[in-house]
Amino acid sequence: MKPAIQFLRGLLATWLCVHALAASAAIDPALLKPLGGDDPDARIDAVNQIAALANDDALKILNALNSDALYVTPAGDVLIVDEAGQAFNPATDKSGPAPDDAEGITVNNRLRGAVDGALSGLKLLSPQREQRLAAANELLKNADPAQIPLIVKALAKESDAQIKDVLQQVQATANLHSPDPAARRAAVKTLADTTNASLKPALENMLAKHPDGSYVEPDEGVRVEAVRTLAALDRHLAIVDFAGKLFYGVSLGSVLLLAALGLAITFGLMGIINMAHGELLMIGAYTTYVCQLVFRKFFPGAIDAYLVVALPAAFIVAAAVGIALERLVIRWLYGRPLETLLCTWGISLMLMQGVRSIFGAQNVEVANPSWMSGGVTVLGSLVLSYNRIVIVFFALFVVFAVWLILNKTRLGLFVRAVTQNRRMADCVGVSTGKIDMMTFGLGCGIAGLGGVALSQLGNVGPDLGQGYIVDSFMVVVLGGVGQLAGTVIAAFGLGEVNKFLEPMAGAVLAKIAILVFIIVFIQKRPQGLFALKGRSVE
Repeated sequence: MKPAIQFLRGLLATWLCVHALAASAAIDPALLKPLGGDDPDARIDAVNQIAALANDDALKILNALNSDALYVTPAGDVLIVDEAGQAFNPATDKSGPAPDDAEGITVNNRLRGAVDGALSGLKLLSPQREQRLAAANELLKNADPAQIPLIVKALAKESDAQIKDVLQQVQATANLHSPDPAARRAAVKTLADTTNASLKPALENMLAKHPDGSYVEPDEGVRVEAVRTLAALDRHLAIVDFAGKLFYGVSLGSVLLLAALGLAITFGLMGIINMAHGELLMIGAYTTYVCQLVFRKFFPGAIDAYLVVALPAAFIVAAAVGIALERLVIRWLYGRPLETLLCTWGISLMLMQGVRSIFGAQNVEVANPSWMSGGVTVLGSLVLSYNRIVIVFFALFVVFAVWLILNKTRLGLFVRAVTQNRRMADCVGVSTGKIDMMTFGLGCGIAGLGGVALSQLGNVGPDLGQGYIVDSFMVVVLGGVGQLAGTVIAAFGLGEVNKFLEPMAGAVLAKIAILVFIIVFIQKRPQGLFALKGRSVE
């Protein structure tokens, strides 16, 4: 007898559990009824309460409301009607043919905004960490007090420390508009460590006054906390702004370094005023574009590797163009700087027109490889893009490679010998003409590498190099003619000064100020930051 009784008890418990689950799965009809009513506030409140349930039925209702698939019957039943005409009643968990008298629920802009916010909030419960983090960061921009129940539920379930920290800031941001002064004070205090600059207007508004002299925020304790939080936020924003200028100054300096490094060889070591140097940058950039086209057509699966091929290709193409210029034109103009300047300026016009004839006058796009796309976020809101980080390290690598070539190779030994005393080098058997050709080719090849870097920062066009030729000469002259270390310091120094001056004086005045400074500096120290030593001074 006992086994039978135990079996019946177990059957009864199972039946009760199944019905309890069914009852919990259904949504209270009283919660659904306002959706079909005319009161806009009640409808929005119902949307937020449904979202706070955070279950599958809540998601179905919100998606149906967002896609105009939610209907209401004259009896007040809310139904989800699909394209086949089948209706699902979330209050009873039953499906059937849609009634003929059911009418679609009209969704205005205000209600749709509430639905979109609720759907974004439901992503906080997603099993995917990236989706939860993105949803939390999105809510941080426009947290709504009505979403607090859902945020609390998400906080209780969240185990990731980073997402939990963001959710606590979201909850505090939403509580800034709470009717309870204690909740507002706690929210402002919680936000003392925030890095969200968009909260600054809300905090400043708390300290504002009405026309009658009373504060917008009536509670003095809340105002005191708001002052402290604002001071902490201002300090953080100042640090972020300084770090941002520092990084982008280094980034600009690395671009100037790549643009000026080749010129430091052709102008600094050979004394050639090459006004076509900017066009060699352009040739390197267009070589990168051609490599990208080849990979897209023949190797689409390996498109991210096009940059690896573009680097040696740009160096070879630019060096070949430079060697051709040196052999055909420049070798006849050594010791005649004015003629060299005019001749290379004419060559630059010819190169630009040649590129226009081949590729067209419009800019072309060179896409970043996937491993150079995006960026890393530091200090809460400062994004350091991967392409700029890579270019900074690439510029330093090129400087190191040039130093090795000039100081640790036979070619470098000959270059230094010809630079210091051409006649004596010629007497001991050094082919000075060949060294001139190879040195000029090396400088032009480095300019091609600079063009590869520039192609990763913006569009490529025939006028690409024109914006860097003057800056390149300024870097070389300021650093010291023929001095590699001076070129590096001058490039990064000018990049930093330019980025810190631009916000205060504007881009044009900043350039003018830098130019005036260099002119005054050269008047006092004609040899630049680093002076040549030995016979090379002569």
